[in-house]
Amino acid sequence: MAKVLIVGASKGVGAAIVTLARPEFEVIALSRTQPQGDVAEFHLCDVLTDPLPSIDEPLAGLVYCPGSIILKPFKNLQCQDFVGDLELNLIGAVRCLKHYQSNLQRAHSASVVLFSSVAVQIGMPYHAVAAASKGAVEGLVRALAAEWAPTIRVNALAPSLTETGLSERLLADDRKRQALASRHPMKRVGLPDDIAQAALFLLSEKSSWITGQVLHVDGGLSTLKI
Repeated sequence: MAKVLIVGASKGVGAAIVTLARPEFEVIALSRTQPQGDVAEFHLCDVLTDPLPSIDEPLAGLVYCPGSIILKPFKNLQCQDFVGDLELNLIGAVRCLKHYQSNLQRAHSASVVLFSSVAVQIGMPYHAVAAASKGAVEGLVRALAAEWAPTIRVNALAPSLTETGLSERLLADDRKRQALASRHPMKRVGLPDDIAQAALFLLSEKSSWITGQVLHVDGGLSTLKI
């Protein structure tokens, strides 16, 4: 079975990707806490501060999905909020991609999946930090897709609000949940499996002619007004 590396594999969307990917791939998990369930290989690592582990085998895929949610009025934000989010979302991904580029190249047909946000596509109050850092991720996706074609495909997913530990505060009661769900044409918030299924598609050969794209998995929020 082909091997894929999932960075940020222990919680939320990352954990859902691990679960869905296991029947099709050997999963190497890299995260700051132990993932649930069996994986072929696990490395305890903070990608921003720790040395990245060596992997000897080719990698058919790499998914980088550590998450963050910083929602504040711009006047309440500090420069460090932007720096920290950029480090997590962009620099962490760059570190991983540089470290494992040769593993991806040796697979001859590999797929990279990064994460953007619906907030890059549409202007949303209090989302300045997310829009800035994830916008940088989208730029990286397009540049690397051009540079690494045709050997390595590079794409991103851009979710809207998804029900994970990071969003617990936003979905703390039924009134808040309903208000946020009603903003989406599909009238619900996302589930981790919604995003994980899309990630698995981009990892698979079923998406072999897709690269340099940002796939919006957002309940229609970015494109529909109903």
